[in-house]
Amino acid sequence: MRTEARSGTRTVVLTVAITMLLLAAATGIGTWVFYDHLNRNLASGGDIHHLVDEPETEDEGTEQPLNILILGTDARDCDGCSIDGEGGSGGSDSTILLHVSADRTSAYGVSIPRDALVDRPECTAADGTTIPEAKGVMWNQAYSLGGPICTARQTELLTGIAIDHYLALDFAGFRGMVDAVGGVTICIPEAIDDEEHNIFLPAGTHNLRGKQALDYVRNRSSTPNADLGRMRRQQYFLTALATKVLSAGTLTRPRRLATFATELSKSITTDVGSVAGLAALAGEMRDLDPGSIEFETVPNRAFPEGDPQWGRLEILPKADELWQRMLEDRPLDDATAPAAPTPSSSPTSSATRGNPEVSAIPGEGPAESETPEEQEKDAADNGLCSPARM
Repeated sequence: MRTEARSGTRTVVLTVAITMLLLAAATGIGTWVFYDHLNRNLASGGDIHHLVDEPETEDEGTEQPLNILILGTDARDCDGCSIDGEGGSGGSDSTILLHVSADRTSAYGVSIPRDALVDRPECTAADGTTIPEAKGVMWNQAYSLGGPICTARQTELLTGIAIDHYLALDFAGFRGMVDAVGGVTICIPEAIDDEEHNIFLPAGTHNLRGKQALDYVRNRSSTPNADLGRMRRQQYFLTALATKVLSAGTLTRPRRLATFATELSKSITTDVGSVAGLAALAGEMRDLDPGSIEFETVPNRAFPEGDPQWGRLEILPKADELWQRMLEDRPLDDATAPAAPTPSSSPTSSATRGNPEVSAIPGEGPAESETPEEQEKDAADNGLCSPARM
């Protein structure tokens, strides 16, 4: 049976970004002057050069499903951004393919781990040079070489699905966004003491701002489940940030909301040409409840220790069932869908330890049928507080 996410951890980058920009307009600060200001900040990554033909609409006025590529990046190349001692490779730390149904009433996201090995198609770099195709390369390499357009083409090659839009949000921008709303309250189950990357956070519930907020979303080497656990914690953080922005303390303070929208617009790269375009995209999804968005991680397994690819992930053939479901605009809980594998609870490499086959679900808790003890263990395995404390 499909697992269903806990209501507190289901919001992703797209939901946060387009909701906040739409709120900027809806709350009275979206004057043409403010829109112009945000548009100057918004970075355009250019149009997608499709490998897959976009579906044709059979009847005039009939909507097609939307497939939107969500990318969380962490370049660390801005002034003061390399706070953890790591350089910025410009890769994509988080990738989610969000499928929105044709009737715009439901949506689900499929996460693709950065360490998954895939084939990359030929791409064009920002300077016009050709990036040659390659086989068996890490997923996030496409972004570092050719940006979001190359990642979109790589996604089309993997899935056979035409990508309608992409939205990349740089985690470095969290610093300004979090400070704009007065910080974000996060529960940390155990102290993070990472001398290698100069990241130190005490255990307990804290209002994180600035450097501490960046430390939290970046850390992976000294917290459980490495990259997969970090993906879970990033979505937990985004949900807490969205909750803060949607609170009366932000919505009733136009200056605070305007500052947040300004910082957010500085962090977005998209093929959508303007803030008004993002607002229109948000408008298409006005009937969606963010809390109802389901998540799945592409079926994968870690290469065994001793294998030349140890520390990387292999995407399993059963992933084709997910892509076909998207192409046919079927929901995740379709009766014909196979049961999701049980997530591993003892990770080891940058992917996972223990169970060789993984379908860990970032931003998603355990099945509702699990006992409180099992839910607490799942949270602990990913560096999160137990549901009772969150």
